[in-house]
Amino acid sequence: MLQFQHPAYLLLLLLLPLAALLFAGFLRWRKKRMARMGDRRLVIAQMQGFNPRRATLRFSMLSLAFLFTTLALANLRQPGSTAKTQTKGVDVMIALDVSKSMLATDVSPSRLVRARQLIERLLAQLGNNRVGLILFAGRAYQQVPLTTDFASLRMMLQNSSPQQVPAQGTVISDAIAVALEGFPKNEKKYRALLVISDGEDHEDKAVTAARDVAEGGLVIHTIGVGSPEGTTIPDPESRGVKLDDKGQPVVSRLNEKMLQEIAAAGQGTYTHLVNPDAVAARLAGEISGMEQRAMGAVAYTDYKNYFQLFLFPALLCLVVAGSLGRQAAKNKTGNERQLPAAKAPATTKKKEAVW
Repeated sequence: MLQFQHPAYLLLLLLLPLAALLFAGFLRWRKKRMARMGDRRLVIAQMQGFNPRRATLRFSMLSLAFLFTTLALANLRQPGSTAKTQTKGVDVMIALDVSKSMLATDVSPSRLVRARQLIERLLAQLGNNRVGLILFAGRAYQQVPLTTDFASLRMMLQNSSPQQVPAQGTVISDAIAVALEGFPKNEKKYRALLVISDGEDHEDKAVTAARDVAEGGLVIHTIGVGSPEGTTIPDPESRGVKLDDKGQPVVSRLNEKMLQEIAAAGQGTYTHLVNPDAVAARLAGEISGMEQRAMGAVAYTDYKNYFQLFLFPALLCLVVAGSLGRQAAKNKTGNERQLPAAKAPATTKKKEAVW
């Protein structure tokens, strides 16, 4: 399968539309200048060697050269031979609470954003492990199955919001059940579940569910997001704060006791999320300390590069653009040499001779 080795270079191509707009502005300015001098066709006819299309052609050649050079830098390549590699790791399922209470701002910028930051830091330290993502509120949904493709997981993580789980609440037992379904059926260890939540509006089955899966070898770590003092919940629909049935602002508080009980029943640990880097390091340490299994993987040992296919047309376009520039300079110099010398005005002596 063809792929670019350095896809970040492709962002340089965004400069081409900007350059085209600037060049279009230059052509418009040149056309107005000619219009001030008189009829455009007559003005062009008086300018020997001038070709209004030469600048456009030269710009096109330079743009193509930039395009091909950028593609060469990105280095299109195709995988060659492969080899099997052996790594060790565990399967980690992350269950993220996306209920509306996670929009509370008692931690900056919000509980949900802080939780995303933690997952981002954690992914950077779980390179040899398979990771999956579950979103839950009143119900739980598996968004990303266990994978080593962290790029797709990060993309789904950035799109996580309360709108993805319409049913509200914090049903952690449902998240535990969905996580259990996502792990391999034939293994009773090498598995961990991270529950990131504020513990609000929970149901009573979570502790029992955690105890049951822990007996099957699944370790559950809980991470609490928010503050025990709590704060009001923003309401995106009314652009105010969420109100209860009596019209009073709803105050959401971190339920540390419930999350601690779930972690204890799941034979894991509870951590209050304050510093994402410190919590990610601690969780990564807990996971690396677990018994790990061998994971066979296929790695490519060499690639066939195709950057040369873009270098040749890039050089050709540069040569053509350079020749057009030299031709324009030659015509300009020839025009200057062909200009007739101005006639000197009649002298006063000549006038005196007439008299």
